[in-house]
Amino acid sequence: MTSKTTPESPLPIRTVLQMVGGWIGRLGTVWVEGQITDLSARGGTVFLTLRDPVANVSARVTAPRGVYEAAEPRPTDGARVVVHVKPDFWVNKGSFAFTAMEIRPVGVGELLARLERLRRLLATEGLFNADRKRRLPFLPGTIGLVCGRDSAAERDVLENSRRRWPAVRFKVEEVAVQGPYAVGEVTEALRKLDADPEVEVIVVARGGGSLEDLLPFSDETLVRAVAACRTPVVSAIGHEQDSPLLDLVADVRASTPTDAAKKVVPDVGEQLTLVRQLRDRGRRVLNGWLDREMSWLTSVRSRPSLADPVRELERRAEQVDALRERARRSLTGSLDRASDDLTHLRARLVALSPAATLERGYAIVQHPSGEVVRLAKDVPPGTPLTIRLSDDRLSVRTED
Repeated sequence: MTSKTTPESPLPIRTVLQMVGGWIGRLGTVWVEGQITDLSARGGTVFLTLRDPVANVSARVTAPRGVYEAAEPRPTDGARVVVHVKPDFWVNKGSFAFTAMEIRPVGVGELLARLERLRRLLATEGLFNADRKRRLPFLPGTIGLVCGRDSAAERDVLENSRRRWPAVRFKVEEVAVQGPYAVGEVTEALRKLDADPEVEVIVVARGGGSLEDLLPFSDETLVRAVAACRTPVVSAIGHEQDSPLLDLVADVRASTPTDAAKKVVPDVGEQLTLVRQLRDRGRRVLNGWLDREMSWLTSVRSRPSLADPVRELERRAEQVDALRERARRSLTGSLDRASDDLTHLRARLVALSPAATLERGYAIVQHPSGEVVRLAKDVPPGTPLTIRLSDDRLSVRTED
């Protein structure tokens, strides 16, 4: 119902507060869930603040001592509870609060079921995928550490890291690691360290505890904040058997804070040993290569061509002389054989030549045309003929 008011006709404050009380009263009783903070008791009344574990929202709750003590186990600061409440508005003071009629602590089974539902939801979104996890730097210049105030986890990480690499540097953010303020403080510390350009890796460390103590590290807000970090995050929560959702979304999961120090910082002794081993191995490889090359060089130098190069030249000169003499003999023999062949051929030609026959006293009778006369009957009387002698010619004419 809306009342019409003007500056000339305002409503009294008591009327407005009564209207607000009426609206709130119509809400009736409801079941709400939250985390208890600021728990205190005065007389027969217990006062507490019920805080939403995800959003920064809270409300005051009053409970009769009997209602509070009837809860089993009795709730303490930081406990998750489900409360049956009735909203109350006090008109005289204009204040609002809930009155608890029943308080039920959230059991471990229910917590585990809720965590499993959240785990499946985040896994479906890909926040736990291995391909989104980043490798840690080999030797980070500065390590961000989120831990409890003056905690054993802080000492474990710092002492073991400095024992492994004395020059390592840390930026420590001490926060609440359990209770109603843990999620907000851890998330803010992560944001601060992630924005620092000097920080190359962030370690979130906490010692062991009960499921309820470790619940902040399975909070959806914190898990999503870790997933959004640009800097690699190492989760070192509790002991080996503890597995909050932060372990699944972090880039590296360490079983304990001491294990986190081993994963983040290399051991200087191991690295020096590795350097010596690599140096010795390199020396052996290099010496082996030099020995092989020296052996090859010695073998090459021992060859006759290099051991006595003048002797090799002399041997080559002897080979040249021998080949030259062989060539000379071969050519001379070829010329002699060719000369003999020519002499024999000449003798054969001379023997077969008509001139040789003429020299023996024979003559050749020829017609003027040069045709040889073979039969006398082929020459009529008065025919001019030429008689060829060995060194002259005669011109004649036939008679009867």
